[in-house]
Amino acid sequence: MIPEFYIARRFAFMRRSATRPTFIVLVAIIGIAVGTAALILTLSIVKGFAGSVEEKLIGFSSHLQIRQPDERLFQERRPELQMISRHPEVRSVTPFLEKSFVLQSKLSGRAAASRSKPVVLKGVNNEQRQLFLGKYLRQGRSSSQDGGEGISLYAGQTLAENMGLSVGSKVMLVGIGRESSSAKLLSGTRNMVDLLSSLDLEVGVIRGIYDTGLQEGFDDFVLLADLKEMQARFSPQMISGYDANVRRLDRLPSTLKELTASLGFPFYGYTVFERYANLFEWLKLQKNLMPLLMVTITIVAVFNIISTILVMIIEKTREIGMLSALGLEPGRISRLFMSQAFLISLVGVAAGNLLALSLSLIELRFHLITLPERSYFIRYVPILIDPLDYGAVSLAVILLTLLFAFVPARVAASLKPGTALGS
Repeated sequence: MIPEFYIARRFAFMRRSATRPTFIVLVAIIGIAVGTAALILTLSIVKGFAGSVEEKLIGFSSHLQIRQPDERLFQERRPELQMISRHPEVRSVTPFLEKSFVLQSKLSGRAAASRSKPVVLKGVNNEQRQLFLGKYLRQGRSSSQDGGEGISLYAGQTLAENMGLSVGSKVMLVGIGRESSSAKLLSGTRNMVDLLSSLDLEVGVIRGIYDTGLQEGFDDFVLLADLKEMQARFSPQMISGYDANVRRLDRLPSTLKELTASLGFPFYGYTVFERYANLFEWLKLQKNLMPLLMVTITIVAVFNIISTILVMIIEKTREIGMLSALGLEPGRISRLFMSQAFLISLVGVAAGNLLALSLSLIELRFHLITLPERSYFIRYVPILIDPLDYGAVSLAVILLTLLFAFVPARVAASLKPGTALGS
């Protein structure tokens, strides 16, 4: 064994009683362990939170959408669909139809009372609907068959609560045609008969209720329906655009640019990151605050090890004098305390890793910490256990500990034997 390591181990972990090492060393180990665990948990929570929200946004919507200007409806064409699907980065592509309505529901137990709310009705094909409802459906059945009562609808949990809806509820969908407006009616260019004739009136039946956790702008706003059923009732053979999912999200902007270029005018598109830019900017803000928090925790841990080494130098002054008198060079004395700092940090980092992993597994298993879903889009604290985070934090803490332990180690090396032995 290297002499410096042997003496450092004796200095750091020599028993002062029957069972316990030096108290100051124990405090230093606990401080490093807590700091390391805090850093790891910070990374795990921030990454887990961002990943969970991004997964929900991407799972709720598609990676990219291709439309025509002014949300104009157009006819679905096989060549366009094939052109998109043949792109090497595109994993899947499906047409969709969106239409804005005012949803009216009758309150149970009150003969004349009703509620109204603007919603977007989105029609997707059966495969996409089954995939979505398989993950988020909470009530009802994913298989919808038109029984003649009205168009089959799937409402978000928040919308259902606000409108008093349940599985089997009948609602009225009121949509105004694009060519009619209240301004034209007031100006006299449209009469009441023209206005009423331009209305899209349709009865809908709630077949199921889904819950994505994205309560504002999603679960309280979007109704899901079958594409063919919507086309048959509102816009035969027409669609609003194409939803596409890609293989690699890092190439999403370039993939969209290539697709719109190949389709040509008047097609344009946007990615899920552009469509929900405000939410992704919010997530980016969370990530930007993480370095500041990490630096603060690291500084606390580093000063903890500096104070520990200085206290141990004071405590071991006579021993340092004896080692110097026996011929141990100042450089080797400095390495002795550097070795001591390394051993203490190693034990503290190991304990911190174990603490962080234990707390993460407990939270993932029992969900002890809850969050307001309306504000954070998730019910429980998400934690992503990444071995790279554990390794990076451990290495960083050990290197910083050695870096800042250099000053007290040089203080120990500069002690004169006579001064040290006489203290």
